Amino acid sequence: MSEVTADPAPRLSGFRRSTLWSVLAVTVFFLAFSAKDWIGDAAVAPAVRAAGGLSLAVTVAALTVLLNLRLRPPTPTGRAVAGRAVAGRAVAGRAVAGWLAAGSVAALACAAILLLVPEYRLWALAPATMVSVGATFLPARRRWIAIAAAALAAGLVGGLADGWRPVSAAFPPGLVLFVAWTTLGLLWSWDVAARLNEARRLSAELAVRDERLRFAADLHDIQGHHLQVIALKSELAARLAETNPRRAAAEMRHVQALAADALRDTRAVVQGYRRTTLEAELANAAKVLAAAGIEAGLTTGPAAGALPAAARHLLGLVVREATTNVLRHSRARRADVAYELAGGTARLRMSNDGAPPAPADPGGTGLRGLAERLAAAGGELSWGQSGDRFTVEARVPAPDEGER
Repeated sequence: MSEVTADPAPRLSGFRRSTLWSVLAVTVFFLAFSAKDWIGDAAVAPAVRAAGGLSLAVTVAALTVLLNLRLRPPTPTGRAVAGRAVAGRAVAGRAVAGWLAAGSVAALACAAILLLVPEYRLWALAPATMVSVGATFLPARRRWIAIAAAALAAGLVGGLADGWRPVSAAFPPGLVLFVAWTTLGLLWSWDVAARLNEARRLSAELAVRDERLRFAADLHDIQGHHLQVIALKSELAARLAETNPRRAAAEMRHVQALAADALRDTRAVVQGYRRTTLEAELANAAKVLAAAGIEAGLTTGPAAGALPAAARHLLGLVVREATTNVLRHSRARRADVAYELAGGTARLRMSNDGAPPAPADPGGTGLRGLAERLAAAGGELSWGQSGDRFTVEARVPAPDEGER
């Protein structure tokens, strides 16, 4: 059974870019809107305008880096990556602290310049943006405490700067809360999508592990019983070897028969595991693909049970191998499986999107081995890639009912 290690990151790359650019576009638009009246005003000293422009640039740069760090795809769980994950978090933590400090200083400089101009309505926009993005790195309770404190501070500064006029004291806190609401809402959507994708990856792994557990339980039930009886019989034969050799020999013949039974039962379990059928593998593929978040389209004509057992087994192996390849080697969003029986030939075609660029030597050992087995049975297996779509097609002879 192959290990399923579906990587959640590729499936979220589009949503990650959308979230990043949405937050940045909205932020830059409103920062530019807050600065448009004074940054080109000849009455404002050139040094002040230059300082304001530099502060805005640093603020936007800090926001870009912080959002990139905040929207990093979740790290897959597992001991192999645990050490690198801890080291990565430490480096990311230092980067967050550094850029948050630089962005906060720049945002406060923007606010101070706007208050000096004076602009008493939008001066809190840059600090509000930095507070909102920085708060997303905090636990939920501390996050809202930070935003509430920022809103209160904005009200106090606005009121003090403009003589406690109602608009100057009330508008900045409202601006802080509005920016926090829009920013946190978008980032919350990203968090939900990341958790759902991680859940789908874990579900696919669990489906494979459940099958391993089932096989292990069957093997344990058979071997445990046989080995226990063999051990007792052998112990009895050893005790009887000197006092009653005839009975000891009978016990050892019984042990020999038990060992043969154990071997036969073990082979039956393994054969049952390996002896797959087309209908069973189609059902299993639909379940595993769905668990991995891949939409599966199944188109089957006549019942697969109409095929000879050997053909059902070979086509079942093709479905299993192709499904494993989809899970391990692609970023598929959809996989289609079509089966038809016509003209004395059973055809199975499985294709998926999201295939990586074709390697110089396409086709792994699994497909090559299956191709040899189908050729030995008079069939054929082919595979190929067109763009990001990978297709596996199998054909096996299907004799008429009267020939079977």
